[in-house]
Order: sequence, then structure tokens, then C-alpha cells
Amino acid sequence: MLALVAATVFTVVTVRRPLPDQEGTQALPGLTSAVEVRRDAQGVPHVYADSTEDLFRAQGYLQAQDRFFEMDYRRHVTSGRLAELVGDVPEAIDADKVTRTFGWRQVAEEEWHLISDETREYLQAYAQGVNSYLEDRDPEELAVEYTVLGASVDVGTIEPWEPIDSLAWLKAMAWDLRGNYDAELDRALAYSTLDDVDLVDRLFPAYDDSGNQPILRTKDLANRRASDDKASSDGSSDTDGSSDTDESTDGGAETADGTETSDGTETDIAGSGGGFAVADLESALDATRTALDAVPVLVGRGEASGSNSWVVSGEHTASGQPMLANDPHLALGAPGIWAQVGLHCNEVTDTCPFDVAGFSFAGFPGVVIGHNGDVAWGLTNMGADVTDFFVERVRADTWLRDAQEEEWEPLEVRTEIIRVAGASPVDLTVRSTAHGPLVSSVLGVEDVVGSPTETGTEFGEYDVALQWTALEPGRTADAVFAFDAAQDAQDIQDAAALFDVPAQSIVFATTDGHIGYQAPGRIPVRDEVDGPVPSDGTWPRPGWDSRYDWDGWVKSERMPRALDPKAGFVVAANQAVLPGGAKPYLTEDWDYGFRSERIRTLLKEQIDTGRPFDAADMNRIQNDDWSPFAAMLVPTLLELDVDDPFDRVGQDLLADWDYRTDVDSPAAAYFAAVWRNLLAETFWDDLPQSMRPSGDSRWLQVVSSMLERSDDRFWDDRTTVNVVESRDEILTQALTSARRDLTVELSKEPEDWSWGTLHTLSLEHPVLGGSSVPSLVRDFVNPDPVKMPGGPSIVNATGWDAGTGSFAVTTGPTMRMVVDMADLDASTWVVAAGTSGHPASSHYDDQLDEWAAGETFAWPFTRAAVEGATEERATLTP
Repeated sequence: MLALVAATVFTVVTVRRPLPDQEGTQALPGLTSAVEVRRDAQGVPHVYADSTEDLFRAQGYLQAQDRFFEMDYRRHVTSGRLAELVGDVPEAIDADKVTRTFGWRQVAEEEWHLISDETREYLQAYAQGVNSYLEDRDPEELAVEYTVLGASVDVGTIEPWEPIDSLAWLKAMAWDLRGNYDAELDRALAYSTLDDVDLVDRLFPAYDDSGNQPILRTKDLANRRASDDKASSDGSSDTDGSSDTDESTDGGAETADGTETSDGTETDIAGSGGGFAVADLESALDATRTALDAVPVLVGRGEASGSNSWVVSGEHTASGQPMLANDPHLALGAPGIWAQVGLHCNEVTDTCPFDVAGFSFAGFPGVVIGHNGDVAWGLTNMGADVTDFFVERVRADTWLRDAQEEEWEPLEVRTEIIRVAGASPVDLTVRSTAHGPLVSSVLGVEDVVGSPTETGTEFGEYDVALQWTALEPGRTADAVFAFDAAQDAQDIQDAAALFDVPAQSIVFATTDGHIGYQAPGRIPVRDEVDGPVPSDGTWPRPGWDSRYDWDGWVKSERMPRALDPKAGFVVAANQAVLPGGAKPYLTEDWDYGFRSERIRTLLKEQIDTGRPFDAADMNRIQNDDWSPFAAMLVPTLLELDVDDPFDRVGQDLLADWDYRTDVDSPAAAYFAAVWRNLLAETFWDDLPQSMRPSGDSRWLQVVSSMLERSDDRFWDDRTTVNVVESRDEILTQALTSARRDLTVELSKEPEDWSWGTLHTLSLEHPVLGGSSVPSLVRDFVNPDPVKMPGGPSIVNATGWDAGTGSFAVTTGPTMRMVVDMADLDASTWVVAAGTSGHPASSHYDDQLDEWAAGETFAWPFTRAAVEGATEERATLTP
């Protein structure tokens, strides 16, 4: 008994020791004057300072209080030093190898010399604030994670925070939101089993803007050119794009957009005519995916890593001023991605221009998404194609630069030393071509190379290089502070010109009544090539053919934007930005727009009733759980004859279903099982295991197009001998197997089924939350699971992966915000966990239940509102 009491006391003392003192007076060296901090019931800090340096120094100090282990983990990942933190863990070493190959830290160091003097001052002040909190504190006083890790590795002394640590974090954000790299690899891998370009193309259908609208129509563009206007005056529709075929590069050259049609004649994917010997290339592509997947997910990946955002003009709102909504769909974990904060200069001047509140990243100063007194802005992932894989022919330490001239160039080679806590260091040789680092051989996977030609190995072996816009230094850090201080639409456009990576869609609203859209990002120009593979970035490119090299960037003034479109609203939810054929060319691989179209429908329905929008309406739309999957498939499923009464009970659930995926719905649970099984029975026999259908919007588009063809080639199960299955046979099998699966997984009685029982969210700590960690620790750092509505391609986009067979939530709305430009204090916000990174804190996950239920909290902004909501007060003094 005494031992149990002693263990309990030790545990309580240990886990509570790192909790910071958030009240009273605290000394913060380096301040020029006192800084006031006010925290509300959720622990959200609002900071008031006389200077920008004091403001960001205080932000660094407070985020170190609340989130330092998260910050330290992120900087170890982004610098390729994770094994230094967690020890001899193979996954950590693999992650370090890939991150070192990319050279994120080196790029961040180059950016330090590129960003403005002001941004450097902000980053330095932030780092000074962090280090002031770290000073004289042992690791165990900073976070309980260090205590746990100390049981197996020597944690040592915590290194001071450096401004470059903040810049390197932007590389991780860009990596997780990089665009179509999965689709590019998957096309090539699918070809390795299908051996038919047309079949591959059918698995990656073009965006149909005659159905789900793009973000902007041609007439909405604020920067359309005379040729655009001429196209409209010639009688073209609003959605059929522009007749313009130009792209502008940084060098001022005018080039074609590079779109190539894969019609089987121009596209010589296999064969020796400059293409690829796919049987040998497949192993290199598989190894490439293995390597790139080794990088820990820090922001979010997959189809549900997108977001909803929209803005409505004052003519349709109760307040008479615009309203803006945003809910980024990213990785869900504990602690959450976002750190809510208010940053306020006591007097807003040219030298102290910030009066802003919103969502920041722990480890980077400023606010990434939010509003100030003049402008609100939201971000969604644009999905522009900013990565290309170049298949290279490598021989010894050289690579084939030009096959026609048989010109070989030396590889750029460097050695990295990966230090491992408690083990010997690991040497890594990094090799790069002019296109980027070679990634397929990073992890030493066997048999990743082969002869690329029928004539032997004199042309080298295959390796795969990754060219990515974020591996060029940029000024995204400058853009963050430009957004924070923006006052009007022009300021948003100017800030967007600095926002190099990741390519995002920006919706914005101003207090003087304007709404708009702005596309930022560094977008590569790809010349049109009449060659063996498409030149539009949809397939890996031959590195030995210089015609496929990038040709500069699209100029920022050519990036699509709109101001006060006639419709009175803008919806940006990862769908195509422009109509098909319009310029500039951004990508072929969009989200297919089912979320955006549902949002548009709900907005238009309410506008047609004449009832103006308020914050509750915006939040209701954010939590809409109507399923476009069900609307597409259920009518066909109900036409099928299911003979067995036991199996037919499942089908009967669909007859009166309203397609809502609420947590209590038996029909939603059954339909999800049908969809999962349908994808497996239709496609698993045709595709490599690594690209089993996840069930996202692309697969909805693919299956929808197949429903009219009962003898479609994909319906046939190639594993059966002398049998050719039809559509109805496969659909019936999916109905039957789903009924039987749920009998095992839930209950024999369908009335006992519920979607929320299957579709749960279990937030997991990035280091201590996995199955290899003792359950006592794991249960402490991982919040209790919550039941969730929604699903992928649903507005309430709680993603799950059908390819794994699990319905567990993988990604979702990491936060929700609604901003009322008429009364900023009437705005609302919520995050998926809480403000604190300390598992023992009451604010670690105190917003989780409300977030899961679709509820939000008041978002005070003015000094009076913040004071009225204050529950904890602190003063930071020099």
C-alpha cells in the first residue's frame, strides 16, 4: 500500500512539475517595457506590448511555457535529428535520412539571408523569449516527455532555440501540403500493373467543372487580360475558361502551359524510345514512396488534408458586413497543430503595426490564420503541382544529363552524420542532380534499380530525383507578418506574392465591406513537350531530356484573384481554382469539389430564402454531414436484388436514409462498410498494394463514372478463373459482405449499429502515444477517444482510409473559425484539443468535446472584450 501511495505521489509530482505559472509578475530579460498577458477560460493568451520586439519576445516565452516539447520535437524532425531526441528507433533514423536528403535545415539557413530585416528581428525576439523560459530549467521542468524519454536515453541539456528552427518549420508545413506527389507516383505504379495508359487515366479523371464549380469563373478574375474578355465576348460560357495560352515566368518568357493529353500515341510510357522500362522502374518508384513516407506527419496528408473556407458579402449577412469561415482539415493529434493567440500593440503605429488574433504554430511567431482590425483571412490547400519526380540514369557518381549527346555530369555528393542517442552515429551519403536530391535509394531498400534500356546498363541504373519548390529558399516568413499587418485587399495581394510555399488558396474579408480570393505560391512553368511522357507534371519525367526541365515560375501578378464577385460569396475547398483550360496552369490533380459544391448549395439555398447569415449559420454549414457518396451510390444499391433476408436487412436501412452521417446513424455505418468493401472488391485485384483506394473524392468520381457501364473492365475480379463479374454482382457482394462484417464488428441487430462507434477519433501524442509505449504512459498522454460524424468529401471532413479497412478518423477540421467583420468580438473559434501541450494541464484537451460536437467558443478581440473574458492575468517585466 505504501509503495502504491509513493508511486502515485511521484507520478503526480512528476507530471505536474512542468506546469507553468501563468499568473502574477514574471521576469523576461530583454523586454524594453512591461507586457500584459490575459488568458480566458480556455487558456488562450492575449499579449499587449509597446513594441514588436517585446510582442514577439513575449510570444516566444509563452509558447515555450505551453508547448516547448512540441516545438523541440518539430525542430528535431525538420533538422533530421529525431534520433538524437528519441534514440535508436529505426523509424526515427529513417525519417532523419530522408529529411537530411531534402536538406530542409540548409534551405532555412539560406532563407535567413533572404527575408527582410524586420522579419529577422521578429524571429530573433521570439527566439530570445523562448530561451528566457528555458534558462535555468532542467528538461524535467519543461515537459514530462523528457522525464519519460530519460528512462531510455540521455536527454542531456536542452539546446537554445534559434531563429532558423522557426524557419525550418515552414519546410515541414510545405512538405505535408505539397500537392499531387502521391498521384504522380500512383500513375506510374498503376501503369506497372495495368499496362494501359487509358486505364490509368480513368483512375485519375479530369476535374469536371460542368458539375462541381471551380473557385472562380473567368468573369470573376480581377486580373483577367484582354484575351480573357475577348473569349467571353465571343460567346464562351463563364465556366469554359480562357482562350489565353500564355504563361509568364520570372524571366519574362511566354511559354505554353504544358498540358499534354495521354492518348496512347504521344505517351510512350514504356518502351525504349526515351521512355521507361516499367518493370524495372517499379521497384525504384516503390522505394521512393517508402522513403518519402518515412517523414513523420506534422501537419497532415491525404485527401482530407485540405480545408473548407468561404466568405460571404455583407449584402447577405445579418450584420451588413462580410463574414468569413475556415476549418483546415489536417492531422489530428495531441497536442493540436494550432496555438490560439492574440498579439496586440498597445498603440498601433508604423513601428508597431500588429493588432491581430488567430491561430499560430508553436515554434513560429505571429498569426498564420485569423484577423486583425481591418482584414480577416483563411487558408485552404490549393493543391497546385509543385513537385515533380525525375527518373534519372545514374552511373557511379555521374548522371545522364542529355541522352541525345550522351552527356554525363557529376552528381552533387555530400555526407551527413546522423547522431543517435545511446547508439553509434549513422553516415548518410546524399546525392543530387540538377533536378533535386535522389530519394529512391535513401533507405537502402534492396533491388531499387534496374536496367532502363533493352541494350544493357551502359546508360546507368534508375534512381528518382525530387524537384520541389520548397527546396528553393523563399520569403514565406515575410508573408506571415505581412498578412498580420494587412489593411486592405491590396495588402493581401502583396503578402500573397511573398507566400512562396506551400501553395494555398486565400479567402479574405475587410471591415470596409470587401470580399475576395487570392492564389499565392511559387508555381513552376512546364514547357509543352511532344515526348514520351506527358509534360504537365502528372507522370514522372525523364531526367535525361532537358525539354522536361522547369522553365521558371508563374509571376505573382498572374496568380488568380477576385474582388467582390457578383455571386456575393467565394467558396474555396480544394476544388479547381479556374475553369478547365484557363491560365495559369496549376495542376491536373484537384480535389473533385464535392465539399465545395455542397457548401455552395447551402449558401445559395439560404440566400434564395432571403434570410441573412449569422455566425450560427456559418457554423452549421461547417458541421454539415450530408454524404455525396450516398447520393451517388444509394439509388443504384436500392435497385439490386438481395435474396437472403438476413443480408437484405442492411440494404433496407438505406431506403429511408437522408444521407446524413451523424454519430447515431445505423445507415451511415452500413453504407461506410459497403463503400469500403466495394472499393476492395473492385480495385484491389488491379492495383499495387501501396495504392489501394483510400475512398476519397477521386474514387467517388471514378466509381460514379463506372455506374453506367455494367461491364466495365474494373468490375471484373481478375482473381477469379473463367468468370467475368458485372457491376451488379460486385455491388451485391459489397452489400452482403458489409452486412456480415458489421454483424461481427458491432452487432447482429442493425438497430444497434451506429456510425460513431466505428468512426472514432483517438488523438495520439507524436512520441509517447504509440502502441510501443507502456499503456500507463500512453493512456496519460492520449485523450479519450471521441465519436465523430462526417467523413471524407463531406463538409465535416473527418477522413478515414478505406484502404486500411479501418473507419478510424485520420484527419479532420483541426480548428473552426467564423469571423464577423461588423463585430469582431462576435466571432467564434475552437480547436481540436486545447492550448496547452502539457498532458497534466486542464487546457490539454478541454476543447475536444465541444469541437467534436460542433460547438465553438467566443473569440474576444477588442481590449474590453478580452478583459471581460479574462480569468488569468500575468505581467512580464524587463
